[in-house]
Amino acid sequence: MGVIKHQVMMNVDLGEAYGNYKCGPDEELIQMIDHANVACGFHAGDPLIMQQTVTLCKQYGVAIGAHPGLPDIQGFGRREIKMSPDELTAMVRYQIGALKAFLDAEGLPLHHVKPHGVLYGMMYRDLETCRAVYAGVPKGIRVFGLAGTYHEDVAKEFGLPFTAELYGDVKYNADKTLVIDRKKKPWTAEETQKHIRAQVETSSVTAVNGQKVELPIGDHEVSLCCHSDSPGCIEIVRAARSIINEFNKKTFE
Repeated sequence: MGVIKHQVMMNVDLGEAYGNYKCGPDEELIQMIDHANVACGFHAGDPLIMQQTVTLCKQYGVAIGAHPGLPDIQGFGRREIKMSPDELTAMVRYQIGALKAFLDAEGLPLHHVKPHGVLYGMMYRDLETCRAVYAGVPKGIRVFGLAGTYHEDVAKEFGLPFTAELYGDVKYNADKTLVIDRKKKPWTAEETQKHIRAQVETSSVTAVNGQKVELPIGDHEVSLCCHSDSPGCIEIVRAARSIINEFNKKTFE
């Protein structure tokens, strides 16, 4: 059984509104998190939303990462699209560059890059897709991904710092990959706490087939992800924050 070697942080996908359409309660969530993955306009977000989200993160001292996705606003970046490696690299570079303009305007650094939705899944299933996406990440910038997959392997190959993710509101398959739903499903409070506590305290999780699987966190930094479009997301993030704080205090103080 693996032991987490660093304090566990928490990240949430933010800025996923579009025009007059609101996605999640960003203002409430941002007060409870460490890292924000900011949508860059391809799966969600627009220039004004990006600007507002960066300003909000600055107000609360939250580290900002780019959250590039496939060009699929209607499907929220959770439908697979076939793209060439050159297209993937350019698409990722384009989105990161857009966010970096807003960060530069506020005098803030780009903390990390975390691909969104089905693109994240495509990357841990296909080596060349992962290489193409990470080729669009600026040198030396940290990437968030799924440990024990191509995410970790290619980050090492490219010399990119790697943070291993856990998931507060996403279920796992028995092969340690994620069940990516196009629309998030509700969780009970009991399910949420059990799911998060197992990952944080034992580096393991119960897969959808009932099998207990070990998560290969290794020596990496760790950030637990929750989603702003999950039903009951405020309660999920609040529960995650409580469990993480308890674990960090017990383990590292």
